[in-house]
Amino acid sequence: MLTYLHTAAGWLAMQRPGGEVGTDEWGPGTIAAVVALIIVLLVIGLFLLQFIGLWIRSIASKAGIGLLDLVAMRLRKVDVRVIVGTKIMAVQAGIPSQTRDLESHYLAGGNPVKVVRALIAADRANIELDFKTAAAIDLAGRDVQEAVATSVLPKVIDCPDPERGRPTVDAVAKDGIQVKAKARVTVRANLERLVGGATEETIIARVGEGVVTTIGSAQSYKNVLENPDSISKRVLEKGLDSGTAFEILSIDIADLDVGDNIGARLQADQAEANKRMFQAEAEKRRAAAAAREQEMIALVAENRAKVVLAEAEIPKAMAEAFRSGNLGIMDYYRMKNIQADTSMRDGIGRSTEPPKPTEPGA
Repeated sequence: MLTYLHTAAGWLAMQRPGGEVGTDEWGPGTIAAVVALIIVLLVIGLFLLQFIGLWIRSIASKAGIGLLDLVAMRLRKVDVRVIVGTKIMAVQAGIPSQTRDLESHYLAGGNPVKVVRALIAADRANIELDFKTAAAIDLAGRDVQEAVATSVLPKVIDCPDPERGRPTVDAVAKDGIQVKAKARVTVRANLERLVGGATEETIIARVGEGVVTTIGSAQSYKNVLENPDSISKRVLEKGLDSGTAFEILSIDIADLDVGDNIGARLQADQAEANKRMFQAEAEKRRAAAAAREQEMIALVAENRAKVVLAEAEIPKAMAEAFRSGNLGIMDYYRMKNIQADTSMRDGIGRSTEPPKPTEPGA
């Protein structure tokens, strides 16, 4: 900085009034130019001063980030402290990385610190992982550090997830007995399929489906209780980790309980439904019979009315027979005697008949 000031002062000395070197008189314009130049150089120096510490750290750690690179990062609105610290961490760990890649990942909304830490962890664990893959995992919204940690130390997933509200996977064997199961799935992250692969929810759903299918195909619940490992074997054979971001290492049945007799309950419900159906059918027939009875009663009343009307014609016919001479007085009395004799016989017959039994509830 002092060298720049000395050089500028020498140049300004050459520009004295009259163009003569060695003259002690300075004009007002020259003094103003010197002051302006000094102010500009001070501003530039103060601006560069904030990068001096980072620049020295970069030189000391051989990160390869120059002073002009730091200024350019600031102009591109990049957090220079994050980039410098990340690059130093990568260089000290022996992880190959480019400053441009770290900067572009930061501008894309990623977290370069997590990416570099994941690369260091993968390198220490002898897991193949490059910067491009790690950056893609980070930009996909997954925790790349957790993914690498899951690859090193497998993760255990409960099936079903107790936080979802269902404590067990319920299935019914062929004999109608319900079996309640709990499974634990040991998985390891597959870094190659982590971007675009299905999450833990898919693993839980597929394992639950496999448990239900295996129990449902068993002839008896006793077979399931005797051989719980058969569930694990059959579920593993289905390759449930295809298309997911994990590799299933093992499936262990943690608990098996006997539930309700679903078959008996279904049969009882079916019998109750059949009973109600038959009762409804009987009620339908009873209602039809009652309606038919009322129809017949109405028909009998109608026929009786016709009989009454017909009987009303008898006196008229007898009167006409008297007027025409076809019926005499003796014929009339003889007919009356026959009617009286018939009524007497009917009365005697009714008095000798045994009484009819009364119906219950009458």
